[in-house]
Amino acid sequence: MSKQSVKAGNIKAVILAGSRDFGRCLLASRLPTALWPIGNQSALECLLCSLSNQGITEAVIFSNGDALLLDKSVAHIKFMKLKFLDEPLPVGTAGCIRDAAKGDKDSLLLVLPAAITSPPDIDALLETHRIEQCDMTVAFAPGVTDSGMARDVSEIYICEPTVLDYIPKEGYYDIKEGLIPAMVQAGRNINTAILSKPIGHFRDRLGYLDAIAGYLHNGINVNTGGCPWRESGADNVWLAGNQKIARSARIYGPVLVMDGASISEETIIFGPAVVGRDVTIAKNSFVENTVLWDGSAVGQNCQIRSCVVDYDAVIPDDGIIENQVVVCKHNSRLGSAVNKTASLIKDKVNQLRVVTQPTENPIGAALPSCAKSKKLMSNILKTLVIGAIAVAFLWSYWSGFKDLWGIWLRSDEYSSGLLVPFLALYVLWSRRHEVIKTPMRPSIWGLVVFVASQALRLFGLFFMYSSAERLSILLSIAAVVLLVFGWSVFRKTFTTLLFLGLMLPLPRSVHNAIMLPLQSWATSSAAFCLELLGYSVVREGNIISLNGITVAVAEACNGLRMVMAFVVITGLVVLLVQRAWWEKLIVLLSSLPIALLCNTIRLTITAVAFTVLSGEKWEGVFHDYGGYAMMPLALAVVIFELWLLMKLTTVPEETLQAVIIRKSVN
Repeated sequence: MSKQSVKAGNIKAVILAGSRDFGRCLLASRLPTALWPIGNQSALECLLCSLSNQGITEAVIFSNGDALLLDKSVAHIKFMKLKFLDEPLPVGTAGCIRDAAKGDKDSLLLVLPAAITSPPDIDALLETHRIEQCDMTVAFAPGVTDSGMARDVSEIYICEPTVLDYIPKEGYYDIKEGLIPAMVQAGRNINTAILSKPIGHFRDRLGYLDAIAGYLHNGINVNTGGCPWRESGADNVWLAGNQKIARSARIYGPVLVMDGASISEETIIFGPAVVGRDVTIAKNSFVENTVLWDGSAVGQNCQIRSCVVDYDAVIPDDGIIENQVVVCKHNSRLGSAVNKTASLIKDKVNQLRVVTQPTENPIGAALPSCAKSKKLMSNILKTLVIGAIAVAFLWSYWSGFKDLWGIWLRSDEYSSGLLVPFLALYVLWSRRHEVIKTPMRPSIWGLVVFVASQALRLFGLFFMYSSAERLSILLSIAAVVLLVFGWSVFRKTFTTLLFLGLMLPLPRSVHNAIMLPLQSWATSSAAFCLELLGYSVVREGNIISLNGITVAVAEACNGLRMVMAFVVITGLVVLLVQRAWWEKLIVLLSSLPIALLCNTIRLTITAVAFTVLSGEKWEGVFHDYGGYAMMPLALAVVIFELWLLMKLTTVPEETLQAVIIRKSVN
């Protein structure tokens, strides 16, 4: 074949669909990325349509175990000659070229990844390849890096049949690591070309969201899946088919809303985002930078950011999900993506609408009156049992609660424990929807834990360890939760039960062991800060002398009170914020040094104030209220810490122009 007569019809496309990406992305392990949707089509279908429109009539599609699934997904495509090859073992990109060219020594080979959103301009690549008279053209992403170098290889190659001479007859062989070095060493001509636009190649959730964002920003100007896009009347917002969009819903483009989608009132959608076919979004929900696949459902008052939501997946009311893949436990849409069974999809969506819109079709309305009565009696019985257990628990531990109340009132160090039960109740109230929906299955292990807690209580009474008696209160609460509600609810409330432990004072032996070291640290750190400020400081034990003024760091000033109070506040913040577990752990562990630092600052300011002010009144003000003044400072440090963690772990996103769309419900 002459290089001067290269035409699209002489090209055989080699499409690399790869294998399911186990471990890197949960969704990719369930569905090959080649079948992830781009508009109304899968990525593979979109690529094949684009290649056909550019004159390519033959393609070989490689995968590792998914050839049958890929074949069925594009079985309706009759305008191209397709061949699917399953490789039991990886053969590499160059190995795919070798296997695709078997028996064909004339066709030019165009190698492309299947998971792309914007197929390249083949004519432009062919023209560059023809002009350069090369054996291989390697396509790079558009633009250059800060150092002036070309960006990453796009994994698109145009290869002459001559490259087969440099590929082993069998086994694994890669283009970048094997074929190109071998050809360079042999003196063959390899050319580079810069694509005119990004192709939107993706392998996981983040890559997919970036690719969809580029797809939407470039504008949707093709008819995919037989359903034309139409402008909504607002820039960068496209509609396909019939939707139900409430008048009070707000959509900020670029956003694509597909056929059959239902967007309820007071819903806000920030692009780039795609709302798939028959997707239901309930009222007062917020969706940002998210792709909702067909048939998925978002409950009321949800916040969804930077997520990919699987076919038919359901997000319950009040769900807050960020940077995740949401999969359906029983995903029937894998079959529908292949067979396109419309009736099955319709049935699934109707079921989802019943679940996500209970006000329109109450489940209780379908129950016979007899079943309603039994359900009501069951709820009343459960309430009476729980109430009786609560009364018995309070009666049994009444003396222990009175002891704790006295400690909270007379001890400055542990006075913050008074707030802990109320804060724990607030945390449970904020999670009430999640807890209520958790199935209740009483566990006999609760009885075992309760017996253990009573044994600990007996041990404390017999050996007069009051701390053991108090700890048995917490264990008994955990036992009751496990006995009455079961493991599922226990796991949901476990962190709150741990938080309740902060209402208990430290054991006396621990308290006495840390008092003197904390007092010594407070004195030393305050003296150090005063010296940094330029004061001449003389320290004798826990007494600091400066400018003729003597400041005694009493035992009550050792910082334990501030440590306990700040640990309670930090624990509450950790329970309420939506962050990764390791971020919460960092914040929680940092509460101790922050509290000690704030106590040092308080002592330093108090000592400086004593050199200027005199009188017992002013001394009392600084001593008694200085600790309260430090709490806003400590909270500011925690907020700064959370902000810093967010900046260090979140990729900055470009601010997009806001476009609002309003549409009446059909």
